[in-house]
Amino acid sequence: MATCNPPIIELAARHVLPLTPSHFTANGTPELTTVCGERCTLRESQPEPFGEDHRLDYETVYSNGSRMLTTMSVRVPGGNGGLSGERNVKFRRSRRQIYGPDVRFSISRPFLRDFPFAAAVRVSTGCTGVLVTDRHVLTAAHCIHDGQDYVQGARKLRVGFLRPGARPTLQWVRVKNTRIPRAWIGAPTEYSMDYDYTLLELRRAQPHPYMHIAASPPLQDLAGKRVHFSGFDSDRPGELVYRSCKVQEQTTHLLYQHCDARPGASGSGVYGRLRQGGRWKRKVIGVFSGHQWVEVSGEPREYNVAVRLTPLKYAQICYWIRKTNGSCHDE
Repeated sequence: MATCNPPIIELAARHVLPLTPSHFTANGTPELTTVCGERCTLRESQPEPFGEDHRLDYETVYSNGSRMLTTMSVRVPGGNGGLSGERNVKFRRSRRQIYGPDVRFSISRPFLRDFPFAAAVRVSTGCTGVLVTDRHVLTAAHCIHDGQDYVQGARKLRVGFLRPGARPTLQWVRVKNTRIPRAWIGAPTEYSMDYDYTLLELRRAQPHPYMHIAASPPLQDLAGKRVHFSGFDSDRPGELVYRSCKVQEQTTHLLYQHCDARPGASGSGVYGRLRQGGRWKRKVIGVFSGHQWVEVSGEPREYNVAVRLTPLKYAQICYWIRKTNGSCHDE
């Protein structure tokens, strides 16, 4: 099975503009819930437009509240107009889904230092994140920003790494800055999940194993059509909780599934097994966001939802990490 290669996307910063400082007034929420009606469903079925540069603009916020806006230009050699092979994705009409028994399980202490579990981190605002380089954490935007302002806890943002022991504890590390897509800020509620991701840069490099990210592939290129993620679910305090399930539906921006999750798991790195160089490798292809009610043939369906790392989002995150075009890692 061949993995779909994302198009080459060239990014460049146009302008860097100062913004008024944030007052960190928003009330944080560990879980995002949205409703996707007929208009939203139609929008989700459209391919990702490569020509809209503003979608890659982003804000950088620092602990003192200062903010910078970076506007971007994007060029796709060959003139790709959108994601091929994923047009007009439609939800199948089916019987009402019952999630069934809780199939999550807590990772036991001897395995907390092992890959990929050691890459999961606790975000001090009450969410989960995933270490994607030795000093960058990917998490959900709603854990940091409510769409209007940064949450109160983002002023002194930290991430916690599990330290296994008789009673596992967290080693907290300060965040240097946060980058968040402008497409998240002020977005209509029904579309907000599409850009519910953010990147945290830590003050110093960490010795923990991290996961590589990849552009989310067509569903047929995902091993078993399954996704996996580990998070700090609120109903199991002090434990790292793992789950895995099949993807039910996939649109341009979102992965719909019925993996069991509780508040606190938002921001978890959603990964799958992708074929690369003749081997299957675990790669983060999305960020767990929360719950969404989707209107299917006039009937509501409930899903748990992850944001897909589309080729544009992948290029944007890699630019945040390396300030250059190309992949995020030397592979």
